[in-house]
Amino acid sequence: MSAKKKLLGEDRRALILQLLKQRSEPITGGELAEDLHVSRQVIVQDISLLKAKREPIVATSQGYIYMHDSQKDKTKNRTVACKHTPDQTRKELQLIVDLGVTVKDVFIEHPVYGDLVASIMVSNRNEVDQFLEKINETNAPYLLQLTGGVHLHTLEADSEEKLQLAYQSLEKAGFIIPS
Repeated sequence: MSAKKKLLGEDRRALILQLLKQRSEPITGGELAEDLHVSRQVIVQDISLLKAKREPIVATSQGYIYMHDSQKDKTKNRTVACKHTPDQTRKELQLIVDLGVTVKDVFIEHPVYGDLVASIMVSNRNEVDQFLEKINETNAPYLLQLTGGVHLHTLEADSEEKLQLAYQSLEKAGFIIPS
């Protein structure tokens, strides 16, 4: 696309969708902004509008991902309730991803706001490191700090066996809240 010709509104959002659908790895807002010759804030607004139209776009610490139907059909999900300190987050996430399981999100029940959910989408140690680096760079608090360490994760894998192994690994490390 020529730098002189900026796409407007619907055309730009259609191109964003096309770019997201073509890539299997995340695309950052900065990359999209540079490719489309707009500000990152315009991209954030466009993504919000696309999500409002129920496009399955997930924002992760690595960038935006389009969740194709074929990806959804092959996966199994499980929610686990955990409790630990912020310093133990790396160990928790690594235990999970080392078994071939993706940590989709973290959520807490806040006394004022109700359920607060944050997309994580980490599947390997490199993505765990990137996620934790972003936390440190931005000085953002972990959601678990709002609830004394209590939080839930949605785990995703291609088999129930991997989800069970992840649960057992977290349980052995003392991170699972006993039922």
